[in-house]
Amino acid sequence: MDKFELTNNEFEQAVAECRALFAKKLHDYRASWRILRPTALTDQLFIKAKRIRSLEVKKVSRVGEGIRPEFIALVNYGIVGLIQLELGFADTVDISNDEAMALYDKHAQEALELMKRKNHDYDEAWRSMRVSSYTDLILTKIERIKEIEDLSGETLVSEGIDANYMDIINYAVFGLIKLGGK
Repeated sequence: MDKFELTNNEFEQAVAECRALFAKKLHDYRASWRILRPTALTDQLFIKAKRIRSLEVKKVSRVGEGIRPEFIALVNYGIVGLIQLELGFADTVDISNDEAMALYDKHAQEALELMKRKNHDYDEAWRSMRVSSYTDLILTKIERIKEIEDLSGETLVSEGIDANYMDIINYAVFGLIKLGGK
């Protein structure tokens, strides 16, 4: 297996772990996240990434959960963000769990395909990066999303919110891979 196949396999395994949790939460809460407006979703991503950074700096968790669950949440909320961009927010839960899972799979596949293209061009550079760098890059992407939201999406040269969500997903998956097993 070459290095790119290894990355693809590791990426798919990490996303499968995220998907399994997403499915369980759908069972418990249905697609309640459909109610989230874009700014609330951005803030949810922010608090997850900020907690990772806080744990990286402080080296202690008083809640008892570590960094790994927060990277999983970033993957899942990043995919929720892509779904919300596609469908818009709703006032009620307006999709079934099966529809939510189909949308999850569609956007997870798009993230995988983007990672494959970028990984080819960057030649596995992510493997030499520190996990804390993924955290900082994710926080930077979230800040960019906030700015784009404040500009009502009217950017001059920048990628859109969707590209930033995709990067957040991919950096979070890299974090999961680097942190190792469940």
